[in-house]
Amino acid sequence: MKIVRVEAMALRIPVGFEQLGVDHKETAALTYVAVETDSGLIGHGITGITQASPVAEAINTVLGPSVMGLDPLLHERLWHIMNWIATPWAQSGYASHAISAIDLALWDIKGQAFGEPVWRLIGGARNKVPVYATCGFSFLDDDQLVEAVRRVVAMGFAGIKMQVGRPGRDERKSHPPVEEIIRRDAARIARIREALGPDLEIAVDAGVRLDLPAARKLCQTIEQYDIAFFEEPILQNDVLLLAQLRRETTIPITAGQNEGLAYRFRDMLMAGAVDIVQPNVIITGGMTQCLRVAGMAAAFNTMISNGGGAPHYNMHLQAGVQNGTAVEWQFNSATACEVIFPDAPTHKDGALVMTDAAGFGLVPDSDVLKSLAA
Repeated sequence: MKIVRVEAMALRIPVGFEQLGVDHKETAALTYVAVETDSGLIGHGITGITQASPVAEAINTVLGPSVMGLDPLLHERLWHIMNWIATPWAQSGYASHAISAIDLALWDIKGQAFGEPVWRLIGGARNKVPVYATCGFSFLDDDQLVEAVRRVVAMGFAGIKMQVGRPGRDERKSHPPVEEIIRRDAARIARIREALGPDLEIAVDAGVRLDLPAARKLCQTIEQYDIAFFEEPILQNDVLLLAQLRRETTIPITAGQNEGLAYRFRDMLMAGAVDIVQPNVIITGGMTQCLRVAGMAAAFNTMISNGGGAPHYNMHLQAGVQNGTAVEWQFNSATACEVIFPDAPTHKDGALVMTDAAGFGLVPDSDVLKSLAA
């Protein structure tokens, strides 16, 4: 079996937040890739959380041609080829996104070729994974936030995640002082805890927007509210500063959803910088590299979790390996996937149930893809 076509499309997908009771519209940028073989099998992969057009261009003009004519089942060899072509001097950026999308399509082909779902091919540790809801968006006012959390709890979610520290040290636009942002975040968390009670699991995510003093201050202020974890609190996932923050707070620290190089996870683990690592299959080099990261974490008796959305792909990693845990249901990215994959599985009672569908079990609507092409 050989690869005969690699084609990427940049997509702009309108998404709404009606499920949260909010009239708010956004556009999700995703890059979709199809890898076709001479046997007729077609694998489907995606990447996101970055500009879609440059990634699609990299796939169509650089990485796609590099794997043409090769056996799609040899995912380690193909990953090595793509990595050395796209990151010859150890960069990451767009290259990691492009490699991830193609690698996922290769694993989709592998599953179809063997008639097995990916989660079973990589180990089949469990057939159901818990899912938490990212619903505490920074664009919500305080009343909308409480209503959104009430709605997701009614949907069966036992845990939610809030965006905090936004925009923090992101200097692209004018914004309130970081101290004011922290005070507002703490007040919002307190309101959710008061409104929903002690049993709701509350996590927070700063999206690498805070320096150490600001992250420390936020931790000190919200520790009393029993925070499940603090995701990517520090600028650039600075490993030494993450380790220092972890020593100073009782809140578990997590990171990794946007990392593209495996050694970054090694350094986090060696430095004791995180309680849980978060490889993301649509960004961290696809399933191939995320399995390496999961193995590293297991050697440190550390669990992995999903941050960064894309639950329909990441659920396979979390279900497949023994140290997998939960999947993030981020309402914008999950909705975007459901638009292009009409038969995508959905959550029920706070969990995603794995199926026996071969590969990832995701087949796009070709007409929808064409209508959303950027």
